Amino acid sequence: MPHHAHSSDKLTRLAPERTLRRLELSVTRRLDGLLNGEHLGLLPGPGTELAEARAYQPGEDDVRHMDWAVTARTTQPHVRDLIADHELETWALVDLTASMDYGTANLPKRDLAVAALAAVGFLTTRLGDRTGAYLMRPGGLRRWPARTGRAAMYALLHTILHAPAQPPADPHARPVTLAEGIASLGRGQTRRGLRVIISDFLDQPAPGAPLEWERPLRRLARRHQVLAVEIIDPRELALPDIGLVHLADPETGRVHEIALNRKTAAAYQAAAAAHRAAVHAALRRCGAHHLQLRTDRDWIADIARFALRQRRTAGRTAATGARP
Repeated sequence: MPHHAHSSDKLTRLAPERTLRRLELSVTRRLDGLLNGEHLGLLPGPGTELAEARAYQPGEDDVRHMDWAVTARTTQPHVRDLIADHELETWALVDLTASMDYGTANLPKRDLAVAALAAVGFLTTRLGDRTGAYLMRPGGLRRWPARTGRAAMYALLHTILHAPAQPPADPHARPVTLAEGIASLGRGQTRRGLRVIISDFLDQPAPGAPLEWERPLRRLARRHQVLAVEIIDPRELALPDIGLVHLADPETGRVHEIALNRKTAAAYQAAAAAHRAAVHAALRRCGAHHLQLRTDRDWIADIARFALRQRRTAGRTAATGARP
């Protein structure tokens, strides 16, 4: 088994395009199958696919979308919404800071971030859309221009997989915060479209402190459709009761000696749960769609369940005539 794993890692380094091709096949075949072969996108939005009819809102709805059959049947004006815009430019902010190289289950968080971006990118690329990215690296923020096509998506994913994991040698260099990354994405790309934030959302000055990224994310969501992909490792949610250990902060490199007893483990679990709840509440306040992916779960199945849930929610909203 160790020899097989070593050979697989070597193959990944020598021929990464094979790994990316397998990733593309996993995304397009499995996700299409789980979604019954219908490509409606991960999020609902104005586009080319018809949703269910809802009551016509004078002064707000386009009369060209009038559903005359339903109007005649109910004697009340009805229109049909359109979902899954296939023409919007997609931009992603991908967190590649040191904490994203952590992983204790099936794969590191960075690899799961690549998989999440691939799921969005490959699906939109098939429709001719352009996908660009801002990469939050230990040495700063890098902008990857929006391009279309499989080759461009492969190049972006390859860059993320091989981005340096260690902080810069300059001890005075300050890493980009998640709030700064989101603000840069908002300032740099003003054309309306889909914005995807892929991070573990562990960027917090201190336990219980305000989430500094909430304000720029709220501004971003006012203009764009936002999908927040939260990457989680199970060891970040709970610690074992194993005694005295040395723990290193991946962002700063500082090492702390901690006694992992039952009391400490319980306090950590409570703090981790409180942080995740705060992240969820903040994303909801911002109006962002929230997708959680874990390193110990089938991420494609989780994405499919998320997409189906969004589709059902959009259908219920259209049927009741509620405004988002």
